[in-house]
Amino acid sequence: MTVRVRGIYTTALTELFEDVVQPSRAIEDRFEQEFSMGPATVAIETTDDRQGVTVHGEPDALTAAIDRLRGLGLDTLVWRARLPRGGVFAGEVTETVGSGALVRCLPEEQQLNSLFDNQLPTAGGATGFLPFSNVDSRVDEGDSLRVQVTECRPPWSDGRPVLDTDIRVAGGLATLRRGSTTGGGGPELADILPEEPPEGWRIDWEPVADHADLDELSSTVEHLGQRATTLDEALPETDSPAEAAPTAHTRQRATCWLWFGRESRFALDEHRREVTTTMPGHHRTKAGANAASTAVDFVEGVCSGLGSDPEEFPFGVVTEQFGPRTGDRVSIGHGKPDGRLIDLGPGEVTERGDDGKLTVTREISSRGSYDALGTQREPGDTATTNFEEGRWWYPTVYRGEDGTSKGTYVNICTPVEVFPDSVRYVDLHVDVIKRPDGTTELVDEDELAAAVSAGELSEELAEKARTVAKAVENAF
Repeated sequence: MTVRVRGIYTTALTELFEDVVQPSRAIEDRFEQEFSMGPATVAIETTDDRQGVTVHGEPDALTAAIDRLRGLGLDTLVWRARLPRGGVFAGEVTETVGSGALVRCLPEEQQLNSLFDNQLPTAGGATGFLPFSNVDSRVDEGDSLRVQVTECRPPWSDGRPVLDTDIRVAGGLATLRRGSTTGGGGPELADILPEEPPEGWRIDWEPVADHADLDELSSTVEHLGQRATTLDEALPETDSPAEAAPTAHTRQRATCWLWFGRESRFALDEHRREVTTTMPGHHRTKAGANAASTAVDFVEGVCSGLGSDPEEFPFGVVTEQFGPRTGDRVSIGHGKPDGRLIDLGPGEVTERGDDGKLTVTREISSRGSYDALGTQREPGDTATTNFEEGRWWYPTVYRGEDGTSKGTYVNICTPVEVFPDSVRYVDLHVDVIKRPDGTTELVDEDELAAAVSAGELSEELAEKARTVAKAVENAF
């Protein structure tokens, strides 16, 4: 396994993995070791929202990488993409929307054959988005065409996989493009390298390739060339996918997403601290806002001897600087074990302490009933939720317009994180309720068991959820 890492978790993950290749200049300066610029079998990249990472690569190496990452903490959750990056499909256009088309790449009911020894839950739909700029001719509903996944979106985001009609094999140093033999980084490089791309493929070098030696460049061409040849063999001779669509031509590599919870982020802090000065909550703070990165780097650049205890995380300072503050509105990011993210907000921050506590009040505008409580939901009701950073549960008290209690609902979840514009966690299904008459009940244990059976939650995490739920029930 060789690993290429990019994003806010790079230093920690470079310390975690032994065989990191193609490092950034900052990582080269930070680590006192020699790095190879050779090809990577696994690529790890921070997601756009900084909540986790995308992991992409060859099945055996990917399995090993995921096993290591899952060991960071109980609240590291993993899903594999139904449409992995680099996968080539015979797709069918189901709809044209705005600047592109929706293309169904697999039958909705079709399940993926696992590429892994360890089973992982599948996330993401069977349909991708094809920008019109990525296709040479007009596209209409009902058309069939060959497409490749170029970008994946984590299941907790609203995006679909991005598709292209150009076929390529990408690596960190270079990309092979199918259907052309022109280019190749210039005749000088082509003349001196012992390896060359397969017939019908063009190589485009990335700027970082300037830092590789000839052996590493040759290894890159050989590695990408083998993948290109395998892809050629998997594609049908005809370019018309009409008879096959929707179906997969090839999925040589796989893509997974990992959601890092609070405990996992603090574990990453420990790995980073082995290499350089790291404040308590380094990754927790950077995950909350882009603007926080510069501030964290400044603190670590001018201070030494910073503590390492998660309890020393300066919640009050961080939230005062970046939010949320009293009077702000925040969403409640209710993650689900299947990878989805449901927004329960927005609500107003009515109280915030420096000890990690946050009170969010929402006004109810719809009718119905409150889950499991058996009380009526009416416009004018209020829901008051008390969060505490790092706690495995939080209560919501429902009251009528006249102040009468309609019950308390306690969500059991991964440790709560309070970010500037949202509160985030993953719901662990099992909950505790307290009805207006004072009776209590533990509910949804069957949903927790089902999530374990589906591979969405580990038995260890499920047992933690049951233990917390029992403790909350006993406290009531």
